[in-house]
Amino acid sequence: MNRKNVLSGSKFEELIGFSRAVRIGNIIAISGTAPINKDGKTEGIDNLYIQTTRCLTIIKKAIEDAGGNINNTIRTRVFLTNISDWENAARAHGDFFKDIKPASTFVECSGLINEEWLVEIEADCVVD
Repeated sequence: MNRKNVLSGSKFEELIGFSRAVRIGNIIAISGTAPINKDGKTEGIDNLYIQTTRCLTIIKKAIEDAGGNINNTIRTRVFLTNISDWENAARAHGDFFKDIKPASTFVECSGLINEEWLVEIEADCVVD
């Protein structure tokens, strides 16, 4: 099977040695995605809704770059540094997935690479 690595240009891709997304056959796996803007800075500092929206925008583009579309999403994993604010992340998630309804997990973690990040999201897709 052919493998397609999708890079987003994040400085972390080279440092860590990962791809934003990997497609093998009809499966697309999206790496943990943080709220990094085009300038490499955190987008939406102290605003979980904005950060979640940014993560999902990056994920949507990675899916498309891998030859899929957001409707192919079957699972998301949302890592939050403060679970008590989950509704703001859920609202942004719903903006993207209310009609798709992938399997989804929201979980609290003790921290992420950058302490400004309130959220990091992974996704899995199966292309028709």
